Amino acid sequence: MDLHEFDEIRPYEEGEMKEALDQLLNDRHFNKVMQGFAPWLPKGLRNGFFKMMFIGVKTPLDFQLRFMKHIVRYVLKKHARGHSFRYDTISNRGNYLFVSNHRDIVLDSAILDLMLHEAGFPTTCEIAIGDNLLIYPWIKTLVRMNKAFTVRRSLKAKEMMESSILMSRYMHYSITRKKENIWIAQREGRAKDSSDQTQESVLKMLALGGEGTIVERLKELNIVPLTLSYEYDPCDYLKAKEFQQKRDDPSWKKNKQDDLDNMKIGIFGYKGHVHFRTGTPVNEWIDELKDVPKTDVFREIAMRMDKSIHSNYMLYPGNYIAYDELNKTKTFQRRYSQHDKKVFEEYLRGQIAKIDLPNPDEAFLRERILTMYANPVVNKIRAQEL
Repeated sequence: MDLHEFDEIRPYEEGEMKEALDQLLNDRHFNKVMQGFAPWLPKGLRNGFFKMMFIGVKTPLDFQLRFMKHIVRYVLKKHARGHSFRYDTISNRGNYLFVSNHRDIVLDSAILDLMLHEAGFPTTCEIAIGDNLLIYPWIKTLVRMNKAFTVRRSLKAKEMMESSILMSRYMHYSITRKKENIWIAQREGRAKDSSDQTQESVLKMLALGGEGTIVERLKELNIVPLTLSYEYDPCDYLKAKEFQQKRDDPSWKKNKQDDLDNMKIGIFGYKGHVHFRTGTPVNEWIDELKDVPKTDVFREIAMRMDKSIHSNYMLYPGNYIAYDELNKTKTFQRRYSQHDKKVFEEYLRGQIAKIDLPNPDEAFLRERILTMYANPVVNKIRAQEL
């Protein structure tokens, strides 16, 4: 297996970073973005400053540790109230394919990288990112510098299968040869209602690479279910807005600006507390499925992974308040105070007020946001009953 086989989708390798930086600095759109951060600095001096900062950065991991680590720490310090990582089910000397629920377009993987680094793992993660988010050439260059590989979307059936095989082969190569970690979401796109379910199609894609039976191919990847819990989702009101837009116009679709807005709000919006927790590695139980019919293997794996992800949610007062209000019960009233309820109610009003629609249906929008916060409670209850 030759690394060049994956040139169209893989991250940059050592020796390619200098050329990538030059591409960035010569990109008109990137310079506009950078000008916003330092409008007083002429382009020549700004580019010289970046080149000086880049001295010694030879690999994407160097780039993450030199730049991204500090940016993510700053974002968490300014826009969150703390973060935690529980990884007692795995070793910080291993490498894994983390399959997680998906909350934030940019930060899910970026925070995981920081947490892995702080926990003493030898490397961070390569990141699966959809090409629908690579709106400008500079974004594609930047994410490839940041250990991202490309998931191609909106292809015809034959092209999609070829693309899926290539991506799966690359992921097997990255785990077994490069000894990297990988992060991938459990489904295409975020669950707008925060009811997280693993798509069987994702697992089927993972089994396209490697050798042997389905079980043997998946074991090669060392899959770990990962649960991401954000106390607040800064994009909750944008998701609620989408629900109304689709309700009022079934043909409505997001545009490029919508994706950019979600990225920006997700990074700079308030997240409250953030908690990541690993589940039991799939390899510890997947051999139990050797005799399961092929048609049922992926469904069984998805169910077990969902149980792990749902069981490991960290639930916050807002989750319990949303559940009780939505269901008109007092089931979890011991989990929150009147002050918590007042704070969450003010938060809800503030988020709904941000929704810029000509005809906002406030009752509908409120129900949608409450559902987003209540669903983790519903899924955790169900997982613990199974």
